[in-house]
Amino acid sequence: MLNNVWSFLLLTGLVAGALFGRLGNMVSAVFDVCKAVVLDIALPLAGTMMLWLGILRVMEKAGLMQVLARLMSPILRRLFPDVPADHPAMGAMLMNIAANMLGLGNSATPLGLKAMSHLQELNPHKQSASNAMCMFLALNTAGFTLIPMSAINFLNAGGVKNPYAIIAPTLFATFCAMSIAILAAKLLQRLPVFRALPDQDDAPEAVVSSEKTEKSFQPSLFRKALIALTAAAFALGVFFEFAPAQRTAFLKTVGLAELLSNAAQKKAETELRAAEIKAQKAVVSTATVDVPKPATWRETVQSVSVLAIPLVLLVAVLWALAKGIPVYEEMVEGAKEGFGVATRIMPFLVVMLTALKLFSESGALMLLQYAIQPVLSLIHMPAELFPLAVMRPLSGSGSQGILNEIILNPAASAFLKYTASIMYGSTETTFYVLAVYFGSVGIRRIRHALAVGLVADVVGMICAITAGRLLFG
Repeated sequence: MLNNVWSFLLLTGLVAGALFGRLGNMVSAVFDVCKAVVLDIALPLAGTMMLWLGILRVMEKAGLMQVLARLMSPILRRLFPDVPADHPAMGAMLMNIAANMLGLGNSATPLGLKAMSHLQELNPHKQSASNAMCMFLALNTAGFTLIPMSAINFLNAGGVKNPYAIIAPTLFATFCAMSIAILAAKLLQRLPVFRALPDQDDAPEAVVSSEKTEKSFQPSLFRKALIALTAAAFALGVFFEFAPAQRTAFLKTVGLAELLSNAAQKKAETELRAAEIKAQKAVVSTATVDVPKPATWRETVQSVSVLAIPLVLLVAVLWALAKGIPVYEEMVEGAKEGFGVATRIMPFLVVMLTALKLFSESGALMLLQYAIQPVLSLIHMPAELFPLAVMRPLSGSGSQGILNEIILNPAASAFLKYTASIMYGSTETTFYVLAVYFGSVGIRRIRHALAVGLVADVVGMICAITAGRLLFG
């Protein structure tokens, strides 16, 4: 399934970019994203992973992970019946879920990667995701969050009043998404189409005749037609590169010229608004103003988030010292794994984010919004929220850009700004999570993990829009 989705994103982006005359910008964007994967994602993540994997190794050696797992075993055993109650995977998953709930962002990723490595130890089929892995990814993509700090920060930066108003509706939306994700994971794992398959080297059916093998790889008539249509559309876009006047006439004929112009104008207005807000903040920062004291409950929430990581460090080191564990040596041994994990996930990130960048930069997302407009009107979903709904499971940076466009748009209502923020805080970058987590342990067959993640995203978005209408509509 992931292979088909990736191919669709890549090919659709290339064809749309060729037809709309955006290939030049797309090529620059692809090189930028490849650079960003290494310098802005993988390397910073490697440093964080070195720290966290060192801490986790100390906690494992001291037996603290087993203690945490036993404390939560009544809940975890129901969710992960295939994982022994005292296995280190339980403690790692618990810490990852807690970090996500507190909104610790990238600090939760190393904990999740460590949990996946432990789950892979228990996995009888190393190339297929186990039921426990799919359930763990369901909890990650559902993203139950106590404090959606990123969304709150975006609202605050955009000058929206009372940004903390999205906390309660986000709690509601993420709780619903998590509940449905757990139910979907339990149901889908029983379907034959999502069954775990033996590894290719071990499967008896791997030894087949050459005639049967060649036959199994023969593309269907529908696939052949689709390939031919894609090639023809791209060839038309290449022709337009040498005949820009014909491209303009073509876009006017199909009714897309005005759509592209409006999108470019909207983007320019958003950039202008962002520059104005930045200038206003610069003036305020140099002036002497009385900053109102935040409410007590807000200070408490912020303090809990700030104290979470130092508290884990303190407890882990003190517990290990009490057990006679050589803390420094074990921290170093655990940290050695961090850079190796970052190196393993780089190819998966480059390949996945390249397709996502091509899809978003080509104008394909805008075209999809235009095509589905009648359906949006039928279900009473604001068209302005559709790009965010599509981009959020695909790309974190892309969805951030769309969220900022909505927040910084002077014409956008308070309902749209609050609802978009709730949607952002209620969902997760499903494709990114799947690529990183499964790529770190070499999983090739993701089974029902993608289906569960998308179900959780849809439920989270529906609940976010419903809560937004009730509270801010």
